[in-house]
Amino acid sequence: MRVKWHNEGHIHVTVWRDRKPLKREMRENTQDGTPGSWFKITIPYGGKYEKTWLVNSIQDHCSVPFTPVDFHYVKNEARFFVQDAGIASALKDVSYKICDEESQKISIFVNPSNEPYSVRYKLKPEEMKQLKLTMHKRYDVSHEALDLQSLRFDPDLVGHDIDIILNRRNCMAATLQIIEENFPELLSLNLSNNKLYQLDGLSDIIQMVPTVKVLNLSKNELTLVWELNKMKGLKLEELWLEGNPLCDTFPDQSTYIRSVSRGSEKLKSLILQFLQQYYLIYDSEDRQGLLCAYHYKACFSLTIPFNPKDPAPSSLCKYFKESRNMKKIKDPYLRVQLLKHTKHDIVCSLSTLPKTQHDISSFVVDMWFHTEMMLCFSVNGVFKEVEGRSQGSVRAFTRTFIATPTNNSSLCIVNDELFVRDASPNETQSMSSIPVSSSTSSSVFILSKEQQEMVQAFSTQSGMKPEWSQKCLQDNEWNYTRAGQVFTMLKNEGKIPEDAFKQIA
Repeated sequence: MRVKWHNEGHIHVTVWRDRKPLKREMRENTQDGTPGSWFKITIPYGGKYEKTWLVNSIQDHCSVPFTPVDFHYVKNEARFFVQDAGIASALKDVSYKICDEESQKISIFVNPSNEPYSVRYKLKPEEMKQLKLTMHKRYDVSHEALDLQSLRFDPDLVGHDIDIILNRRNCMAATLQIIEENFPELLSLNLSNNKLYQLDGLSDIIQMVPTVKVLNLSKNELTLVWELNKMKGLKLEELWLEGNPLCDTFPDQSTYIRSVSRGSEKLKSLILQFLQQYYLIYDSEDRQGLLCAYHYKACFSLTIPFNPKDPAPSSLCKYFKESRNMKKIKDPYLRVQLLKHTKHDIVCSLSTLPKTQHDISSFVVDMWFHTEMMLCFSVNGVFKEVEGRSQGSVRAFTRTFIATPTNNSSLCIVNDELFVRDASPNETQSMSSIPVSSSTSSSVFILSKEQQEMVQAFSTQSGMKPEWSQKCLQDNEWNYTRAGQVFTMLKNEGKIPEDAFKQIA
């Protein structure tokens, strides 16, 4: 029985009593009660999560495999459909079992539904056949490129009275299905001039045709930069956006660069090199070497998750004093105090944090905006604490940098925001093979004979202690030449601490 209570000017409350099992409810809400009945899955506030992460997280906790149909966002919700009461019931059990990076539990609502749009209005076989022929005519075999610009007005489709509007999920689904079946090695896709205003349907290309390197979305109607997050799973080299309203959000049109999704190889190399240098010093005994990485008026803040029931979680207690979580800190004076305003204050603050060892192989880097004078990028990864009570504890972090290029082909940090949380079991497992030495903050790795010889040779040539030589080689994925280049550059810039070198008798 469902009981509703409401009154003028009050919150409406719905109380469910004697709730029927989902399978029984499905039978009573569909015509035939067959196992093929559809269910709508709704994730409130799911709009803030990237599709791949959200779907994978749900699948990791779901007892049965499922395929989301018609995944899309409506305002701040994420929605998709499944066709099976058993799957729907399993998805319902996942509710509140997933936590995001802010330790917020994710709820999932399951309701019987009609067929989703792309199924209800699925293209007829003869329409699919003609669309396939049209797309084959537009495919360049030599360059593995498919030109679908102004697809709706293609004479072959118009002549057969077939209206392909790619904003409609059924049309985009049909197009991607043909691409997956006929052009599985596609490298370049041109979707310009198709009046696209959202990319929900196109996001399926990440799983269906992950080979795409060049995506042209020029002269469409994309207004929100957030839409581009739906393409993050593609390893794009070029993303063309000219002629979209969202380009007006860039402050300087002359510095707009077409390869927005990943940036040029030069910028990628610059950022990765910077991160290697930064964390080489950050994980050392003395973090004072980071002074040269910051602008003299740089700004830094640290945040840890907020839990009103446990305001000072013991596992992160060493970070709590510096945490500037505005949901927790009400005192405006304290907020200002916790925001570090100069490079000396920043490095002093960083030096009070636990000694660490970062797993650079875990880093996920995303450059989300850049001009000639500024780069904005974030890095996600894990690190292990290497001393004190929490020695061996694994943390996950997200760090957002705003930096400016320098004359010596490096970066100068203007703004630095660090978010630290306890690592998930999967993240902890990724570092479980890296033990921590009890006598030093450097980690002790089980090295092969070849790696031991490389460390010895590198130590001899560089003059650094073996543990520092090992770290330099490991941070550069045991590429001896690259490690030597990074070492030479850091040494010339005075960024290697003195205690990294052997003492000369």
